[in-house]
Amino acid sequence: MTVSMRTMEFPMVLLKLADWFLYHFLANSCYKAAMKLKKSAPLRPPPPHPSLSKFSGGGRASQTLVCDIHRCLLRSPSFFPYFMLVAFEGGGPLRALLLLLSCPLLLLLDYEAKMRAMIFITFCGMRRRGVESVSRAVLPKFYLENLNLHAVEALDSAGSRAVFTAVPRVMVEHFLKEYLAVDSVVGTELRCAGEFFTGLVSPAGLVVKHRAVKEMFGDKRPDVGIGASTLHDHLMISLCKESYVITREDNAKSSAIMPRSRYPKPLVFHDGRLAFLPTPAASLAMFSWLPVGILLAVFRLFIGICLPYNLSILLGTATGIDLRVSGGAPPPSADGRGVLYVCSHRTLLDPVFLSTALRKPLTAVTYSLSKMSEIMAPIRTVRLTRDRGRDGATMQRLLAEGDLVVCPEGTTCREPYLLRFSSLFAELADEIVPVAVDTEVGMFYGTTAGGMKWLDPIFFLMNPRPVYAVRILEKVPRRLTCGGGKTSHEVANYIQRELGAALGFECTNLTRRDKYLMLAGNDGVVKEKKTKNS
Repeated sequence: MTVSMRTMEFPMVLLKLADWFLYHFLANSCYKAAMKLKKSAPLRPPPPHPSLSKFSGGGRASQTLVCDIHRCLLRSPSFFPYFMLVAFEGGGPLRALLLLLSCPLLLLLDYEAKMRAMIFITFCGMRRRGVESVSRAVLPKFYLENLNLHAVEALDSAGSRAVFTAVPRVMVEHFLKEYLAVDSVVGTELRCAGEFFTGLVSPAGLVVKHRAVKEMFGDKRPDVGIGASTLHDHLMISLCKESYVITREDNAKSSAIMPRSRYPKPLVFHDGRLAFLPTPAASLAMFSWLPVGILLAVFRLFIGICLPYNLSILLGTATGIDLRVSGGAPPPSADGRGVLYVCSHRTLLDPVFLSTALRKPLTAVTYSLSKMSEIMAPIRTVRLTRDRGRDGATMQRLLAEGDLVVCPEGTTCREPYLLRFSSLFAELADEIVPVAVDTEVGMFYGTTAGGMKWLDPIFFLMNPRPVYAVRILEKVPRRLTCGGGKTSHEVANYIQRELGAALGFECTNLTRRDKYLMLAGNDGVVKEKKTKNS
């Protein structure tokens, strides 16, 4: 009898356990999900807001405007590419690959969880100084290229500007204040352990924009609010006296694209290896190409170093290098001295491609060239010392031996600008031939200010179809040289203008020192013991 009763009790225990599970787990979970949805969703549809196209910018010099950088000032619908830029440029390819591999998981997460995941993968273990460098030297280029022209015009019309965003403040503050003159930036703060980011957000969590607006302004409502067609932005701009929305369709319009001529601040210098906005699809294509690109770069280096000019040009063209040459070598000088070729400076390969275009060996003078770059160079390279007297004597000796190539800008510039020309070269020769050099890349930049300089040629040659345009101009008339009575500064400025006109570039007074102070925080002078170069 006892055994029978115990047999009857066992199914009852199972039923009670099943009832407890259904109530405490499933019912409670559904209840919590419903309450979360209720809290996050408005009780009624948000009130309609007019489109930004109806915004009038007149008479707003005394007004305050609030907005977000994500989906408002930037046309990109996702902030993933900017996390990828920080991961790749600040953390390296492996961190960037990990972020890319997390994309399928990110698609399953809500906005807050997705943002926290991207923050953790991107920032965990990264130095604060490295992230700040990327924010200062790399991100502004991509932000400028993705600005919404209409949103920036509206921002410019206001006397006081504040940006509220859930993205990390360290990623956007420099750009917003330096390029868009934003007065206040409220973004998500990240935790640090000493000089390293932990990958976790501060105890305050992600910035909730409408709460942050209330905390900053209190009962005094901002005059204008601009946001995207999302719940969080609707809540934020509803606190403003005037409110306007930007839809995805508005961001996709060609009229919203900001041309370079309308940039709020000229983009002359920037750093980083990636030459494209790394969306998930573009990043996948880059990582798929990377093994092929490395082998291709090694092969291209081999044919440039080991093979004669005609064969190297043929094989280089077959592998995708597009060498565009116009003009030709001038006749030999009457006194038997070499010709001084004065080039605009785009990469360390400028003298190499000029030598290939002329099909003759040249000598190039450089500052602080790394040992590895000297080994890889297929032409003769000679270091200068930055001592004007010694360098002048060295260049005079080299000109007596043959043709010489000099890049008087002293450093490379990626954008359509020419930096100030050093005048030393003008004092050394009257046989001067200007050479307008330009490059085009689609994946990697072949220059860097803060990275390993010896990799510059490798990165350039890793591009699927790199373009090198070499335009050899007419020899400078003798009357416009120092031999004709001109000062060295007049000659240098004249050649800079000629090259600028040939390339369609703007001439500037910016120097090598200006570039390195902005991008690397130093004056660009590398000690002899180090292996980096300018």
